[in-house]
Amino acid sequence: MSPSRRGEEWIVGRDRELALLADLVNAAAAEPADLPGVLPGVLVVTGGPGAGKSVLLDAAGRAARRAGLRVLRCRGCEGESGLPFAGLHQLLRPVLDLAGELPVRQRAALLGVFGLDPEQAQDTVPDPLLTSLGALTLLSDAAGREPLLLVIDDAHWLDVGTLDVLAFVARRLEGERVAMVLAARDNSVPPQFARERRQLTVEPLTPAAAGRLLDLQPEPPVGRARSRILDQAAGVPLALVELARAVSRDPAAGQDGATDALPLTDRLEAIFAADLPELPSATRRLLLLAAAAETAELPVILSAAGAAATPVDWRPAERAGLVRIDDGHLRFRHPLIRSAVYQSATYAERHAAHTALADVLAGDPDRRAWHRAAAVLGVDEQAAQGLEDSAGRAQRRGGYAAAAAALERAARLSPDPDVRSRRLVRAATLAMYAGHPRWVSELATHALTLTDDPAVLAEASLRAGWALAVTSRFEDALGFLLPVAEAAVEADPALALDALSTATTASYHSGDPSLREEIQRIAGRVPPQDDEAGRLWALAGTDPVRHRAQALALLRGTDWTGHPTGSSREVARDRRLSRLVVVGAAAWVLDETAEAVRLLGAALDHLRRSPTAGVNATVAWVLATTLYESGSWTQARAIGDEAYRTAAEAGLEVVAVGAPVLGATILALRGDTEAARTAVQRAVHGIDLPNSRSLHVRTHYALGAAALAEGDHAAAYARFRAVYTQDPEPGPLHFQASDYYLADLAAAAVRTGRADEARRILGTARRRLAAGTVSARLDAVLHRAGALLSDGDEAEAHFTAALADPDGEQWPFERALVRLDHAEWLRRRRRSVEARPQLVAALDVFERVGARPWTERARAELRAAGVTPASTAPRDALAELTPQQLQIARLAAAGHTNREIGERIFLSPRTVGFHLYRIFPKLGITGRAQLRDALPDRP
Repeated sequence: MSPSRRGEEWIVGRDRELALLADLVNAAAAEPADLPGVLPGVLVVTGGPGAGKSVLLDAAGRAARRAGLRVLRCRGCEGESGLPFAGLHQLLRPVLDLAGELPVRQRAALLGVFGLDPEQAQDTVPDPLLTSLGALTLLSDAAGREPLLLVIDDAHWLDVGTLDVLAFVARRLEGERVAMVLAARDNSVPPQFARERRQLTVEPLTPAAAGRLLDLQPEPPVGRARSRILDQAAGVPLALVELARAVSRDPAAGQDGATDALPLTDRLEAIFAADLPELPSATRRLLLLAAAAETAELPVILSAAGAAATPVDWRPAERAGLVRIDDGHLRFRHPLIRSAVYQSATYAERHAAHTALADVLAGDPDRRAWHRAAAVLGVDEQAAQGLEDSAGRAQRRGGYAAAAAALERAARLSPDPDVRSRRLVRAATLAMYAGHPRWVSELATHALTLTDDPAVLAEASLRAGWALAVTSRFEDALGFLLPVAEAAVEADPALALDALSTATTASYHSGDPSLREEIQRIAGRVPPQDDEAGRLWALAGTDPVRHRAQALALLRGTDWTGHPTGSSREVARDRRLSRLVVVGAAAWVLDETAEAVRLLGAALDHLRRSPTAGVNATVAWVLATTLYESGSWTQARAIGDEAYRTAAEAGLEVVAVGAPVLGATILALRGDTEAARTAVQRAVHGIDLPNSRSLHVRTHYALGAAALAEGDHAAAYARFRAVYTQDPEPGPLHFQASDYYLADLAAAAVRTGRADEARRILGTARRRLAAGTVSARLDAVLHRAGALLSDGDEAEAHFTAALADPDGEQWPFERALVRLDHAEWLRRRRRSVEARPQLVAALDVFERVGARPWTERARAELRAAGVTPASTAPRDALAELTPQQLQIARLAAAGHTNREIGERIFLSPRTVGFHLYRIFPKLGITGRAQLRDALPDRP
């Protein structure tokens, strides 16, 4: 295993890592047809400080250039982590000349976040999705000229806005000749990339490789010093190199006890700092300015240094190997050197450096504000106000995460605790818009400790409750939300309903009866309001059977899509959106499915143009569920995939599990059982399912449906039985979700000899549900279960009742199951003529939704009933398309260009073309003009 040359250094013991990077580069360099099934994608490189991550990234860059790729780089730096889109600008700056070719809205959004759009109105906020899409399209256009390697170093120090855009791009690289390699320290991988499947951990060097690296140094240590270095460095390449340098300068550094008391990183900083006293004072001042600025732009540093500084003053630092200067840009040889320079300075020296930098950055108010803040020891309202102003500018450019970071820092500088708490709450709100629930929780929880102001406490509790609810900590969420609602019942009833609305969402997912009872108790005390959306959701979301009549009266008594009056346009818009979301959710649990589709569809159309990633994902998931229940399975999978992507990028655990479980259910019902099980396994990995009874029940159903599709009725029964408790009598695991699977439980029970147990479960369910009013859908489920578990006239009466209500057509698959069961029952009693129309109607639905196992069963029953069903195509071409491919095919068939399709579904035009390249052979066509005929009108 020979070492690889890197400039004046060697890469030793990293053959495996270099091979993986070479594969990534080669996949980007190849045309898609040359490497079928191999995609460039993303590789996340992790390791501790000094492990050699940057060296490997440099090697990847050189390999990429040799292979004909263009390399775009950015590097996070701690001082710029609060500046909106600073890293993204660094990455895209070499290709921004291509921005003129972007669609108008994408160009305006992308240039707007950089402050480069001269036509941007002062109060216009760039759409975050268009910003991300603009970056993706720009990179795709650049890759159309020459393939790209995106090299992202020190990602743990990148600003959140940049990371959000990079995560968006990373998940949409399929079909692009673009590869991304991203490096971050161990335990500091940004959450946007924490679940990336391709990861490379840079481990310490083996003892043999560490020894070879020492031997390659200019003055290799020998004897006891060599043993000490190998022991202290613990295989970390940077430690080996720097400790060897330290020993070559001072042989005593290798003796027993030298620097032993310090952790490895501190030892390295101490070694780097040891060089500083020997440097001229002018050089040390320049180094400190560079360390404080964390900028590569020499003119800024020299301006801050004043007229006395000259470029010659850099030479001692270059000779000492601390910095590299090239083409007017400076780079510390390693981040630990920057840290050593900064930490070795006194507070007075750091204060002077930041003040000098702020003075010369008058034309860059955001950087100036951060340097003013960095110069403060303690609190300073003027510096805090500067950061708050910077947050306002970031917010106007769509940099919600950067705005939140600026306000968080401003809060720490605020002398007044009440002002500090208000800034923290505002930061939490902006972090919520950016879709970062854990950050929201930290900010809101801190605010709660700082003030006694009831309004601020209430808002902070609402933010903390939201953050906990979307990350599956439901009981903790209600601990924040219910006291707010209780306290506001008389003082601010509208606030009480807002708090109850969020609490109901957490309670629904939890399924804990005591939590639901508490919400119902408080809701009963809130006086009537002009806007009763929160009460409607609190009623429906805690008990849709017992409260059905009251909830339906509210649902049907108001035009929920109208615009509220008496508020500013922005407030009215937000209130209308909030109403659409909670009322749509209420319609869903009440089984007003068509109304739910209408309301949630309107909400999602609006949210796709807004920055609220958390709400966006949640609404898309619930809408996908309603579409699935209404028989639009393909559309449900497409929107469910959209919900999952948004949730995964935002860290929204509930949707990140629920959306793929819904997709797995559809896969199972369509007969793709192995893919369904794999999808469920991935979705629930590392999740405490019993904490969320709603997700637990739906996971059991997805796996039970897979077993049914395979004819394994025993396994199916075990899954359906698990959605009910055991003793003292069987009750629903989840108060709403469990009962919809009673008929499937009955069907599996009669085939496995467990009919008596199923009758007991059905009997207790009927007694429990008799206290309220069930929907037409649930009524049909109960009758189907009763029919399967009964004989003679009683069974027929149940079948007739299950099919009697015309509203049952809203749920075509469930109605088709009733028809299939009824037809089988009729045929067994030699009433085949009566069975035939039921089978024909059921078969039509099964074929339309693509439920192949049930299609085969219905066709077999028809043949047994004396009818030869019409032959179908040997394969279902549409079923071979992914939801995204079907969406692209339909848009292309409607006449949209690749660029127009990309802007609608947030892909680059090149990726759209790549998908079409794969779609055509699946549909048996050769070109775009044939798409319309190849795509029948089916859900």
